[in-house]
Parts: sequence; structure tokens; C-alpha cells
Amino acid sequence: MEMTNLSLASDSKGNYANCDGTLNRNGGDSGEVSVPLSRPGKKTAHVEGDELHRLRDRKFLLEDRKRLCALSLGTALLGILLMIIHYEICPYMYEPGTNTALFINCSISLSTGCLLIFIILFHHKDIMLFVIDQKQVDWRIAMSSHRVLVITVELLVCVIHPVGSYWEGGLHANSSSSPPLCIYKNQGGALMNMELLLSVLMFLRLYLVHRAILLHSKVLLSPSYRSIGSLNNINFNFRFVLKILMIKYPARTLLVFILFFWVTASWMLTLCERQNQATTGHMHTAMWLIAVTFLTVGYGDVVPNTSYGKVVCLFTGVTLKRGNQGVACTAMLVAVVTKTLTLNKGEKHLHFFMLDTQISNTIQHAAANVMRECWLLHRTKPGRPRGNRAEHRRHQRRLLDAITVCR
Repeated sequence: MEMTNLSLASDSKGNYANCDGTLNRNGGDSGEVSVPLSRPGKKTAHVEGDELHRLRDRKFLLEDRKRLCALSLGTALLGILLMIIHYEICPYMYEPGTNTALFINCSISLSTGCLLIFIILFHHKDIMLFVIDQKQVDWRIAMSSHRVLVITVELLVCVIHPVGSYWEGGLHANSSSSPPLCIYKNQGGALMNMELLLSVLMFLRLYLVHRAILLHSKVLLSPSYRSIGSLNNINFNFRFVLKILMIKYPARTLLVFILFFWVTASWMLTLCERQNQATTGHMHTAMWLIAVTFLTVGYGDVVPNTSYGKVVCLFTGVTLKRGNQGVACTAMLVAVVTKTLTLNKGEKHLHFFMLDTQISNTIQHAAANVMRECWLLHRTKPGRPRGNRAEHRRHQRRLLDAITVCR
């Protein structure tokens, strides 16, 4: 009986469990191994599962943010297009205050409301993305003063749209020198100037273009660019994407920008000059004035007559009366743009490394195609069981193309 009690006592002394979930053997000697009571891979698997869920949620948020950006840009362009249609067909097809004018203006207001909703949802996704990247912190931490200011400015810019056409109005067509402009009988010229200002400021919504280009860029979506760029401390913003576009497609990028800017500024000038029935109220005359202004030629045969028209010309780069000063300003602008669009050392390293990688992959694929086409050429040789002259010629052509790529 004593021996049994001693053995039980020794067992109870030799094996006991710590409060940290481990089992110590041989009286808790520190030189012995501690055996955990729980499974060793359970906690690790739980952490990995949380990380996978976080990455999955981050992927969904990035896709939602890109989709909301596209919807925002489409809604903004729709509002601008409806505004242009209203001003172009209003003097000829209907009068202000009619049901058609009310329908078009309600459509502009509805598109503005949808745009504001999309902007708010976009920033909500951006804040949730910040929360996930920072390991589930409080969302109020992301609401810095800079972010609040950006959201407020975006909402103020996007809410701008003409609203005066909801009231009764008439047509102002005292002369046939240019298309008439819709103005209002009861409100006078003050409301007309306000309508023109709100209509011109609607083009500020085009800031969404640079966001859409950035989020839909292949540079931002490429894992190779992201991983190598992070090692070189490259900031993936619109400026970096624009530099890449200027290096890859310089003529195409400049042509699209110049044509878009030219047509937009010309129509804005046409709209502003219609109130005085001036010759610049025609689209072709406004395009000529914007062209000679932007190119710092300044013949002086056509000049803006209204205050808003002068502001538009000033925005496009009015040539000063002292000719050399205009050329100097243009040269300074070219120098600044050139410096802005030049890649730094890290960006050049990233870009040329990716080009070398693409070229080496192309050569490897071409070499593999040479080997494949040689085998297929031998297989389809006339006289063999599977010989076919048409297939033989087709593989010869592909072989020559692959050899050309390798060279």
C-alpha cells in the first residue's frame, strides 16, 4: 500500500501541467523539454486563415473601387454631354421653361446626384482599404484633415451644374451673326452669367479622367511593376503613369491631349461669346482663336469680347502684346513639362528592367516556336503518312516568322 502511494506521488510530482498549456516532465526540471498540450499548427493555421481573408477582402475592395471610378467618370461625362446638348439644341428645337427643357435639366440634376453617390462610395471603399491595410484599425483614424478636405472639394466640384433653366425663360436672338443663347425674361443678365459660369465649371469634373487612367493602368495592375517598384521606392501615382505613357506612346498621348483640350476650350469660348452675338460665337472661329492663342501666335484678327471668353483664352495661354514675353512663357512651360515627364534613376531602372524581361520572354517563346515548327514541318513533309502540302507550307511560314523574331 505504501509502495502504491509512493508511485502515485512520484507520478503526480513528475508530470504536472503549467498554466501556459505545456506539460513538464521529471519534476519540472528546466533542462528537460516542455511538451505543449495543444496542437502546434492550430494557431498558425488560424493566423494564415485571417491573412487569406484579409487579402481576399482587399482584392474585392480594389475591384469595387475601380468599378466605382469608372461609373463616376461615365456619370460625369453624361452630365456634361446633356449640358452641351441642352445649349446646342435649345435655341432651335424648344424654349426654356418647356417640358423638354425641364426633362433635360432634371436629367442633369439626376446625373449629378448619382455622381455624388458614386464619389462617396468610392471614398468609403478607399477608407475600408486603408483599414484592411493597417490591420483592422478604427476607420476614424483614416479621416485625416487632408482626406476630409479632398472629399469636400470633390463633392463641391461635382455638385456644380446649371439650374436656372427650371424657371420660365425666353430666347435672345437679336442678330443672326451667331447662334442664339437661352436667357431668362424674369431674371435678366445676372442669371445668364451665373448659368454660363456653372456650365463652364462643369468641365472641372474631368479631373476624374486622371483617376480612371491610374486605376485602370496596366502599370498599377502588374504585380511585377508593384514588387520591383516597392524595392526602388517608386510612388505609383498619375504622374508616374503619365511618364510611362509619354515614353511608350509620346505622339499618341500628346495628340489626344491637344485635340481634347482644343475642342473643349473652343466650345467653352463659343458658349461664353454667344451672349454678345459676336463672331467668336461660331465654333470654327472659336477653334481658330484657341489655336492661335495656344500656339502663342496671336494674329489679332479675332479677339474675345466677353469677360468669360477672356478668362477662357487666358486659361489656354494668352500671348502677351510684347511678343518675346509670350515666347519666353511658352519656353518655360515646355522646360517645366519636360522636367516633370522625365524619369528619375529608380523609375528608369524599373522601366528598362521590365522591358528587358519582356524581350527575353519574347525570345524564349520564339525559340520554342522554332523547335515546334521544325518538328511539325518534318511531320507534315510530303511523302510521309501524315504529309500535307498545305499544312507543310503553313508550318514553313510560321517557322520563318519565328526565326525572324529570334533574329
